[in-house]
Amino acid sequence: MTASAPITQDVLTIPRKDAEGTGKVNLVGLTRDGMREALIAAGTPEKQAKMRMGQVWQWVYQKGVRDFDEMTNLAKDYRALLSENFEIRVPEVVSKQVSTDGTRKYLVRIAGGHEVEVVYIPEEDRGTLCVSSQVGCTLTCSFCHTGTQKLVRNLTAGEIVGQIMMARDDLGDWVPAGKGMGEQPRLVSNIVLMGMGEPLYNFDAVRDAMKIAMDGEGISLSRRRITLSTSGVVPEIARAGEEIGCMLAISFHATTDETRDKLVPINKRWNIETLLQSLRDYPKLSNSERITFEYVMLAGVNDSDEDAYRLLELIKGIPAKINLIPFNEWPGAPYKRSSNNRIRAFANIIYQAGYASPIRTPRGEDIMAACGQLKSATERARKSKAEIAKEAGL
Repeated sequence: MTASAPITQDVLTIPRKDAEGTGKVNLVGLTRDGMREALIAAGTPEKQAKMRMGQVWQWVYQKGVRDFDEMTNLAKDYRALLSENFEIRVPEVVSKQVSTDGTRKYLVRIAGGHEVEVVYIPEEDRGTLCVSSQVGCTLTCSFCHTGTQKLVRNLTAGEIVGQIMMARDDLGDWVPAGKGMGEQPRLVSNIVLMGMGEPLYNFDAVRDAMKIAMDGEGISLSRRRITLSTSGVVPEIARAGEEIGCMLAISFHATTDETRDKLVPINKRWNIETLLQSLRDYPKLSNSERITFEYVMLAGVNDSDEDAYRLLELIKGIPAKINLIPFNEWPGAPYKRSSNNRIRAFANIIYQAGYASPIRTPRGEDIMAACGQLKSATERARKSKAEIAKEAGL
């Protein structure tokens, strides 16, 4: 398989038009070209289409407006045309939980009645939104709660960028009418594609959604404030650098193929050596744009000094930082969190070698919103601890 060959899965694709039976096209998720074409198809004169698209784009993605009547720089008859043919729809919030540390976990409903989870993590210098790209996941990583939910389907670009818009609704994070970008700090300042699903198995929708998120006349997030996390879909990694250009994180978690095969089964298809070579070839790789290696700390599995030294040898020559993640336990999990002393010892080995090795502070554990704990509340395919361990080959 070539580096540019698309990876496909047998998943249901929801059509952009009439996914909710309204007969109207949802503008959310359309690229600039797609929105322009849709406006022309609805009766916008072709000579005006680029200008109209730009106006509508700013109302939808900069101001967060959902009612065409509020688009006051458009004539009334044109607003009526828009209202007749289009809608501005984002995922519906089914429930919201707020952790004692301020983390918010949203359960949101999308087309077809499916539900996914989105998490907002407030910090002193940023507000990070953890976004989902699929309903469920195919990867069955044995330490991940989301991995115990079967894949239902890919999310559309509108459902992905709609999660950002939904969070801005809840946080009151839109640019007020009459004001421009940069006049007030954004509460959603960073995006991580680390929610439910493997982003590179839904490449086109993720790419389109992130291009909308990065558009300077809309949501306007810097590409360096967006991080895509992959478990290692090697053929799509270079393409992500070329077509999306955001920061890259690797869900790594092991220093031998034997252990990684169990923790991250996609390793059986693209092993550590193959994955690391793709990272050395990554188009955006530089000392200023390092790759993040995510490493969950599992007691007695991957947390020894020997593992730390092997990790350093493996990533030699790759500008990188290593995020050490204390395992967030969930009911039925077949693993235990490494002790604080063990995590600190591991981190010190990495740090002494010259790499940043921050230990992630678990957030939202009391509402099951921490890393690896996301799972839709309506998912019915429950698995026992024994079943999960058996699938992992433990």
